[in-house]
Amino acid sequence: MRRPKSQEPSTQSRQVEAGASDGEGGDTDVTQQETAPVPALSKETQQPKECFLIQPRETKEDATKTRKRRKKKITDVLAKSEPKPGTPEDLQKLMQDYYSSRRAVIELEELNLPDTCFLKANDLTHSLSSYLKEICPKWVKLRKNHSEKKSVVMLIICSSAIRALELIRSMTAFRGDSKVMKLFAKHIKVQEQVKMLEKRVVHLGVGTPGRIKELIKQGGLNLNPLKFLVFDWNWRDQKLRRMMDIPEIRKEVFELVEMGVLSLCKSGSLKLGLF
Repeated sequence: MRRPKSQEPSTQSRQVEAGASDGEGGDTDVTQQETAPVPALSKETQQPKECFLIQPRETKEDATKTRKRRKKKITDVLAKSEPKPGTPEDLQKLMQDYYSSRRAVIELEELNLPDTCFLKANDLTHSLSSYLKEICPKWVKLRKNHSEKKSVVMLIICSSAIRALELIRSMTAFRGDSKVMKLFAKHIKVQEQVKMLEKRVVHLGVGTPGRIKELIKQGGLNLNPLKFLVFDWNWRDQKLRRMMDIPEIRKEVFELVEMGVLSLCKSGSLKLGLF
C-alpha cells in the first residue's frame, strides 16, 4: 500500500537514514561540527604579535668600509708615516704660514731668517750630547769665558717640563761642569728663577718657550750673550706630536723669535739648531 505524498520521506531524510543504516554517522558529525560553538579568541591571541627584524651580520668587508669612512686623526697619519728630520725650511715655512694672515707682504719678508744662522740639523742619528758636540765643538772655551749673570750661552727649547728633565739627563756627556738651569713653569715660580739668574752664572738653560718669554719680559733673562738656540724639533710625545705640532707651543715659539731672536740671527751673533 503506497503512502500518501505528505507521508513520503524527503530526499534529505532518505540520505540521513541511509547514512545511519551504514553505521558511519558521517552526517551526524557534520551536523555537530556545524552546530558546535566557535571558541572565542583569548586576549593573548587577540593582541598583535611583535615583529623583530633580523639584521644581517656585519662581514669583514663591511667593517673595513666603515673604518675607511672614519675621519683620520693626526696620530693615525703620523703612526704610519716614516719619521723625517726637521730642516730650516720647515721652520721658515711654519713662520710664513703663521703670520700670513696677520702681516702685510713687506712685514713677512722681514720675518725671514737668514740661511747663515742655521746650524746643521739632526739627521735622527744623534743623541743630544753628540749633536751638541757637533754644532758647538768649542763649548768648554765658551763656558769658561762666560761670566755674565742673567744670561746663558745656550738655550734648548722643548714642549714640556718632563721633556726638559729628560734632555738635562741626556746631556751629561756634553755639559761637563757647566751650570744648567731649568726654565719651565712646573713647581717653580718665575720670581724664584729671576733671583737664581741674578745670583749666579748659568751656562745652559733648558725649558719651555712660554716661561723663557716671561723671564725676558720681567728682565730676568738677557738674550744678547746667547750664542746657540736649539729646538727639540724631532721628538714626539705620546700622541706623536712634535713640539711645533702643538698650536700653543708654536705660537709661543714665534713670539719668542720676535722678542730678540730674529734680530740676533740677522746680526750673526746667534745660531739656530734643530735637534
